[in-house]
Amino acid sequence: MRHLLLPSTTSLRRNPVTLDATPAKFKPYTRQSIQNARQWQWLSPDLQEAVQVVSHVLPFRTNEYVMEQLIDWSNVPDDPIYRLTFPHRDMLPAREYEQLRDLVLVNKDDAAIAQLVHQIRMRMNPHPAGQMTHNVPRVNDAPLKGLQHKYKETVLFFPSAGQTCHAYCTFCFRWPQFVGMEEMKFDARESTELVSYLGTHPDVTDVLITGGDPMIMNTRSLAEFIEPLLAPELAHIQNIRIGTKSVAYWPQRYVSDKDSDDLMRLFEKVVKAGKNLALMGHYNHAVELRQPVAQQAVKRIVGTGATLRMQGPLIRHINEDPNSWAELWTTGVRLGAIPYYMFVERDTGPREYFALPLARAHEIFQSAYSMVSGLSRTVRGPSMSAFPGKVVIDGVVTINGEKLFALQFLQARNPDWVRRPFFAKYDPDATWLDHLKPAFGRKKFFFEGGEDDHDTFGAAGRVIPIQAVQAQDRRASDSQPDAA
Repeated sequence: MRHLLLPSTTSLRRNPVTLDATPAKFKPYTRQSIQNARQWQWLSPDLQEAVQVVSHVLPFRTNEYVMEQLIDWSNVPDDPIYRLTFPHRDMLPAREYEQLRDLVLVNKDDAAIAQLVHQIRMRMNPHPAGQMTHNVPRVNDAPLKGLQHKYKETVLFFPSAGQTCHAYCTFCFRWPQFVGMEEMKFDARESTELVSYLGTHPDVTDVLITGGDPMIMNTRSLAEFIEPLLAPELAHIQNIRIGTKSVAYWPQRYVSDKDSDDLMRLFEKVVKAGKNLALMGHYNHAVELRQPVAQQAVKRIVGTGATLRMQGPLIRHINEDPNSWAELWTTGVRLGAIPYYMFVERDTGPREYFALPLARAHEIFQSAYSMVSGLSRTVRGPSMSAFPGKVVIDGVVTINGEKLFALQFLQARNPDWVRRPFFAKYDPDATWLDHLKPAFGRKKFFFEGGEDDHDTFGAAGRVIPIQAVQAQDRRASDSQPDAA
């Protein structure tokens, strides 16, 4: 079924991309302004309606670069970047969509809209995997706003000025940061509490600055958060990470923005101070790295001595093709980037729309992995960032005639669990860790309670009683993509 109002086939395709042709000035579009984009008129009324309705629940923001250079409009709505950035009606159950559509387009009742939107959002598991209940550190029994500390060696920091993105991904597990749910936001206005907390936690080696997207900030603002981490009293901080989608959605940040050269000097300063600066680049499809400006961005980043690690979730409708993953990893390696993680889509937001069975995820990863050389095989996956930690599917095996998933922790709340193999009954329909059942007749996995539980962080940190966690907390996931 054709969903586009086609002016002509050629005019809908991506523009031929050169550095001179890419937009030089960032121009965002939201629900309120998307009608001003020339491509809006190419969408059929049903696609326009879906954007207007679903964007009341999920954040919607794209930009001119994404629309001009990454989306193939002759393939909409099936183009992967279109599905990645534009809301679709199937992201909501049919009944919810109809209710919301009537309120938005017919009744236009703001109070009723707000009430229904809140109900839908709370159903969507807005903060999975104990992010607010178990990951937030406390000092003198008070939570530290804008920090998370799940794994002993890594602290996540959410600067308030970085709580937006150049464009929003429709699957994003951080969506509560962007939709006005103030009571669920993680944000810190300055780095004083972070520095103080790090000073009393010498076991912490890594700080991950995340969001949103910290690279939405200008260089001066970013430096105000990074430079305090270079102080001699924080010598135990070895790695400063920045989680960012800008490398795909606005690579001009590193190439042609007015302070892009200043940004490169900041990166060099961090490296010169003896720290490893790692940009955790979120890539979802090979097309995001085909653009010359995106490739130049990678070269400029690694040219400063910083590293760029490539990660992203496996998402139905968007990147199920192993060839796309193989191309992405191979291109990245050629440019100097490091393939890092393929994640499993998390248990939040419109997950039913995006989720793939774990068995299928493993097949896609294995197929892509087999296409690349050893330099690209630094990538790990498919990995679930679940409540107890990052669980990777190592394979599908048969033991004593029983078909099983072979799994292990790549990272865990309890460090003793890391690299400890375990097995689950094979389930072709399971899409998350909580869907799996232990193998060999066991009633529980080893991490679900019992003798393995202990205070992961010791007396100076938080006590995380795994056995006391409610079942719904255990079922929830932890982000796409922070890769802590």
